[in-house]
Formats: sequence, C-alpha cells, structure tokens
Amino acid sequence: MLTFHSVFGLVSLAFTNQTPNYRAFSVVDLGISYPIRHETVSVSTLVVASVLVPAVVILLVCIVFVPSLTAKGFSRSQIIRHKLWEWNTGWMGLALSLATAILVTSGMKNIFGKPRPDMLSRCNPDLTRLAEFTIGGFPISPSDHWVLVNQTICQQTDLSILNDGFRSFPSGHASSTCQTFTWRVALLANPLLASWAGLFYLTLFLASKFSIGLPTLPPSDEQNPLPPVASTAKMPMLQVTTGDMDDSARTKYRDEAAAPPTYLLVLVFVPLGAAIFITGSRYFNYRHHGFDIISGAIIGIVTAWFSFRWYHLPLGRGSGWSWGPRSPAKAFGVGVGSHGYVDQLERTHERVADIEMGAMGGREQVRGQVWSDERSRESTDPMSMERGSTSRLRPLSSGY
Repeated sequence: MLTFHSVFGLVSLAFTNQTPNYRAFSVVDLGISYPIRHETVSVSTLVVASVLVPAVVILLVCIVFVPSLTAKGFSRSQIIRHKLWEWNTGWMGLALSLATAILVTSGMKNIFGKPRPDMLSRCNPDLTRLAEFTIGGFPISPSDHWVLVNQTICQQTDLSILNDGFRSFPSGHASSTCQTFTWRVALLANPLLASWAGLFYLTLFLASKFSIGLPTLPPSDEQNPLPPVASTAKMPMLQVTTGDMDDSARTKYRDEAAAPPTYLLVLVFVPLGAAIFITGSRYFNYRHHGFDIISGAIIGIVTAWFSFRWYHLPLGRGSGWSWGPRSPAKAFGVGVGSHGYVDQLERTHERVADIEMGAMGGREQVRGQVWSDERSRESTDPMSMERGSTSRLRPLSSGY
C-alpha cells in the first residue's frame, strides 16, 4: 500500500515539473511587490516536524501503549499482533494524508497560476518595454503603468524561480514518507499542507489512542439502552427543576461519561501549535496571501481527517482502535450483493478458535467496539437486509 501512496508522489512530482498558468498582473500592484525573504522553516525542518516526528510518535505509542496498560485478558501473541497492526494502520493513514494533500495541491497550483506576494521581486520586470507586453487595463488610467501585463515582461532567467512565483494558491505542501527524492521535491514545492496533513493527523491519532475528547452521552435507543441508573447515595443529586423527573432520572446521565485529565490536552495542542507556526511563517515570509493559507490549511485538515477515518474507528466510539483487516476473499474488492469487506462468519470462527485455544483466557474479551449488523449471520442472510435491522455494537475480531 505504501507503494500505491508513492504513486501519488510521482504524479505530484509530474505536476510540480509542469509550467503553471501565468495569471496577468500589474507592475504597480503592491500586493505582489514584497521582497524575497529567507524561509523561517526550511525544507529539512519541515520534513522532520511534519513527517518524521509524527511517524516516530506513532511508532512509540503503538509499542508502549497498545494495548492499554489497563487492558486485561490479552495473550502475548495477541499483544504483538495488536501492536503491529496499529503501527501499520497508523503509518498508512499518515502516508495517505500527506500523499493526498500533495496530489491535490500540486495540480491546483499549476491550474490557478496565482502570483505570490513576492512575485515582482522574482520577475524583475522590464519597465522600458511595458507597452509591448500590455494585455489589458482601463482605457483611461491615472498612470501609464496602470495596465495588465503577462510574464514575458520578466527578466528572470531562472525559470524555476519564475514559475514558483505563480504557485501561490493554494498554500500547501504534503507528502508521504518523505524518505525518497520524490517526496523531498514535493515538499520543497509545498510546505504548508505538509504541516496540517501530517501534524493534524498526529493530533487525531493521539486523541484516539489516549481518549482525548469532549465527554458525550452514548446512544439511548432500544438497541443501545443506557446502563443501570447510578445510586443517588453515591452521587450528589443534580438540581433539575423539571417536576416530572424522579431522582433516578435526574442523576443517571452524569455517570455516563467524564472529562479526560486536562494535562492530556498538551498531546493535541503541541502538534496543532507547530502547524499554526509553520502556517504563519508562510505569511510573514511573503510566500502566500492570507486566503491561500486558509485554503491550504482547510485542505490539509480535510485530508488528515479523511485519512484517519479511513483506517481508524470514530473518536469517542472505538476505544482507540483502528479498523481490522479485510477478509482475504475481499482484499481487493467486493461485488454487487456482498456486504462490506469483512466476512462476519469467518470472523466468528476466528473468535471461537481463539476461545477454544485459550488465547483469550477462556472467554472472549472486547478489545474495542465498532458498529456492525445486529447478528453476524446477516452478512449471509438476505432477509435481514429486507427487514431493515438496526445496528448494534460488536467486538472487534482478533484475527490479525
């Protein structure tokens, strides 16, 4: 799969080597008249902060904290399998996030051809030939320079510098493993998106593994009833003014969830802070306009969220686990009439085998929860789909 992600990088590299569209500009436009400044965040620093650091943190978390230190009932072989699988999905999601972001932005930059804030410094226009390269403007203007010209007025001989001056929108940069020449060139062309695609993905990963999120109530329908009501003798009563509620109804919800320790917020704020700083550096280094930066950050956040959910259960519902592997028979796709990429009957046999072999200590343990069909046989029972059965929680398979 990493090879497939590398294909994204090769396509992005091809986009980077293409000549962008040259948007017409004015030599008296102050918005593109900023000087060329040294980059505060170099490419090497960006590679370390947005790619290598998230990859190392994901590896360490999977080695040390998977399964949780409070989890019980796992055999040694299961612990090793879980660590390897979570490490695999963690890196796959990071690679997908970075590869998707760079593929999108590399193409968009060439399509839009928007001048950077320092474009005139790169261009070095020949003002003595202004009329020769004029392509538009008002019939009556306050100055002879108040016209639109094209890129042929530029005296810049280095085409790489000139072309990069027309790649302001969107402000982005993303890659996959960044350990090859392909990804390094891609990052050199796009720094901002790499920060959001890599660091925001790391934020989601850490929030999932350490259960960092706003407390929420579980579903309260017939399929997922609330747990028994807490005793009012153990918990102070909430002052609810609704007269129809008894004491049990007033107190049962506050035992359903609790706020995580506040110090855990550092785990999610540090990557976000680093991404914000890298984003800001693109603005005060005169490399992007404000709208370009906001657009690039949004693209990076969306690709990070998409890639995280592609491989991991929803935050707050999955106990920090990633999705299990596809069934071998469905590894490369499913046909019409086949329900999903997991053979429920096969997974049931795997769990039964674990129990019989004593791998789970004599009884099956729940290592996480995901939404699935009400009964595992529904994957092979066409009548279950006609009945419109609802979903409920099931244990994740340990067959990987």
